Amino acid sequence: YYLDQRDNRRRFAEWVRQFGCRRVLNCYSYTGGFSVAALAGGAERVVSVDSSGPALERATAHVALNGFDAARHEALDADVNATLRRLLEAGERYDAIVLDPPKFAPTAAHAERAARAYKDINRLALMLLAPGGLLLTFSCSGGIDAALFHKIVAGAGIDAGVDGSLLARLEAAPDHPTTITFPEGEYLKGLAILKA
Repeated sequence: YYLDQRDNRRRFAEWVRQFGCRRVLNCYSYTGGFSVAALAGGAERVVSVDSSGPALERATAHVALNGFDAARHEALDADVNATLRRLLEAGERYDAIVLDPPKFAPTAAHAERAARAYKDINRLALMLLAPGGLLLTFSCSGGIDAALFHKIVAGAGIDAGVDGSLLARLEAAPDHPTTITFPEGEYLKGLAILKA
């Protein structure tokens, strides 16, 4: 369930309501935590994209368990990168997009390759967002620190020809254990961005 994202899901539901996000795309959705949050925030249509059929089945079940109309949720078993490209080519636009991928860089040795992957998905997502749209983007890679992640997302915005305002820096819920001798415990970092 990834309890480290608990508070970020709550905040996302509040932002979906505050900014009137009707169409939401949840990438790397796993079992649909951010999808349920979007529906709770009043989204009319939520698409959950993941490459795990069993996880998407649970996401669909979670939508039902929370009392939402199944017609408002679509579970798409597909590669996220290819899906973002296809949606962009089709001229689709979303009011909010969540990027919560698996660990691209388990260690600093993987950082360069991971940086390219993070930049590409963020570039595509920023292009898919409607003006004024909300992007929640995360990295759970221990090999990418918060400053580097921000630079990667900024580079994605430059490549996409898109600017946005930083609404919030996001991290794990406060009860997630971090200590001064284990800085890697702060692996989850994220940005909430409003597209200009």
